[in-house]
Amino acid sequence: MILERRGAGALLALIIMFSLSASFLLAFKNDGFDIGMALFGLGFAFLILISYNLAALIFRHIDRITLVICYFLTSIGLVTLARLNIDIAVRQLIWLALGTVVLFITVVVIKRASDFGRLNYLLMAAVLGLLISTLLFARTIGGARNWVYIGQFSFQPSEIAKVMFIIVSAYFFAERRPAPAIVCYAVFTALCVFTLVLSNDLGGALLYAGTFLVMFFAGTGRTFLTFAGLGVLSAGAFASYHLFSHVRTRVEIWQNPWMYHRTQGYQIVQGLMAIASGGLFGAGLGLGYPDAIPVNTSDFIFAVICEEFGIIFGIVTILAYLVFIIRGLIIALNAETRFDALLVFGATCMLSLQSFIIIGGVIKLIPLTGITLPFISAGGTSLVASLALVGIIEGVAVKNGERDEYEIVRAGGEVV
Repeated sequence: MILERRGAGALLALIIMFSLSASFLLAFKNDGFDIGMALFGLGFAFLILISYNLAALIFRHIDRITLVICYFLTSIGLVTLARLNIDIAVRQLIWLALGTVVLFITVVVIKRASDFGRLNYLLMAAVLGLLISTLLFARTIGGARNWVYIGQFSFQPSEIAKVMFIIVSAYFFAERRPAPAIVCYAVFTALCVFTLVLSNDLGGALLYAGTFLVMFFAGTGRTFLTFAGLGVLSAGAFASYHLFSHVRTRVEIWQNPWMYHRTQGYQIVQGLMAIASGGLFGAGLGLGYPDAIPVNTSDFIFAVICEEFGIIFGIVTILAYLVFIIRGLIIALNAETRFDALLVFGATCMLSLQSFIIIGGVIKLIPLTGITLPFISAGGTSLVASLALVGIIEGVAVKNGERDEYEIVRAGGEVV
């Protein structure tokens, strides 16, 4: 425990140094000194420092490494956004403050909850309502209908819904439920994926379907049915290729983006060229040409990171996600109940799949689908939802720590 605290503290200090040095470097980029950029860096560092210490004070058994990794990824995103557009970065910083409050609230709720009981059916209705709202009210951006606008305020319903989707899935897989309940859940999941497909949100559909399959296997251990579900998912993807022209276009661009480099393949080609131009060590913060990359603050922000910080730093970013996944799995394995274990497993799976889908699309490993990179991409709804998922993980971690402390005290030991 002491080593973990010291390790987390050392990592936090490095994050603060990274954030401040990058912000002041950007402040001195042009002639003179940009006081606004410097204040942004100071405010960001202060928010991280206060949030971490407050979390450690309120929740003694919070997993510090997971929280620090979360803030490390967030710092990469905020520094990159500040380099691209300071106004977007400031808005993202405000969303980070709000998301941190949501994280704290989620930890308290998960810490005190068992499995939410019949409330899960209300959550199912809320999820479907949010996803259906995209069909009725959302604007089409980048070919997908996933942004709902209310005046000057905009949000992605699918990002909010995915947090509730994890809770509902954990409930149904934690214990053997009556057949009607299982049928209800199966129909609910199918409607979620189908609604996302109709909205052209292929990344969201893949994310929900993939998370469902992984949680189904973890909760039931039924290999045959899992592979059957994978077959259904593959058949659905094959059918979508033949039914929807935009799906065929994305596959063709994935196969040979250079053929379409002046039209539909422009963004993937520009992203690949940016990654290659950065090399191993990057062009340097503020010295690249990120304006040549379309959607550089959200979908293709990983390409900007690789161009200016280098491919090695890009690999470090991926490794940070990997450490986050490992910590989540450890917390899930130590959980006392199946519901808690599946909650953490689902939240970890959702974030890891989302990271793989968008990074894989940017580097042409898989066809590109427009979703955000967790903690890094611009987007308040995405950031708050990601922090809520971290709150689920940390809530179970607090439960585990309190249980272990109780057992140690009961056995006559001393809590360190």
